[in-house]
Amino acid sequence: MNTIAERESLEVSDTAGGAPALEITGLQAWYGESHILHGVDLTVNRGEVVTLLGRNGAGRTTTLRAIMGLTGRRTGSIRISGRETINLPTHRIAHCGIGYCPEERGIFSSLSCEENLLLPPPVGDKAHMMSLEEIYSMFPNLQERRMSQGTRLSGGEQQMLAVARILRTGASLLLLDEISEGLAPVIVQALARMIMTLKARGYTVVMVEQNFRFAAPLADRFYVMEHGAIVEHFEAGELESKMPVLHDLLGV
Repeated sequence: MNTIAERESLEVSDTAGGAPALEITGLQAWYGESHILHGVDLTVNRGEVVTLLGRNGAGRTTTLRAIMGLTGRRTGSIRISGRETINLPTHRIAHCGIGYCPEERGIFSSLSCEENLLLPPPVGDKAHMMSLEEIYSMFPNLQERRMSQGTRLSGGEQQMLAVARILRTGASLLLLDEISEGLAPVIVQALARMIMTLKARGYTVVMVEQNFRFAAPLADRFYVMEHGAIVEHFEAGELESKMPVLHDLLGV
């Protein structure tokens, strides 16, 4: 008999077909009485890297949290591989093969680096579930520090661990929130190489990034948010022509 995780993975496979990895239509979201998202529309195709740009408070992180069901009330449509998830609880959304790396990282301080990696249950396709050997090949620092407690890792190593942990789950759609923030340039470069490797392996990535120089070379498409709504959408090839607009909206 299939486990719940296996059954839900099969449901995703059955509904996926040629559907986008993520399709959001008319998304509204609230925290209590505060209305944060105002009709967000965006589409992420399979194997794409898409970046959400915007100033602090524009609604980018709330968009990721709303996808995962971590806000208050939500209305509209959020389809993951063709499956409607707007009314699903968070644990069911995760089993649609989606992994979320929040800005606060959430490393378990009482566990070693390797125990943190071994902790997550599978939530997606086993074909996307990275082994420890694959993780350590991608992040040699983590192999060197595998027996160290989570809180004894540097900020950069903790960020690597937070990303590596969701790669262990089998998720193929990754939501990454400000993964480069406050890190040394050498670590930021390692994270950029990681994203390119994941893209080459068929993963789909949605990034919220304040570091424009980090995000710009990686993304296939960009969405710009302001006041809880999408105000610009363009392809990577249009980036140069859109720089005056981005300067006005973001100050970049």
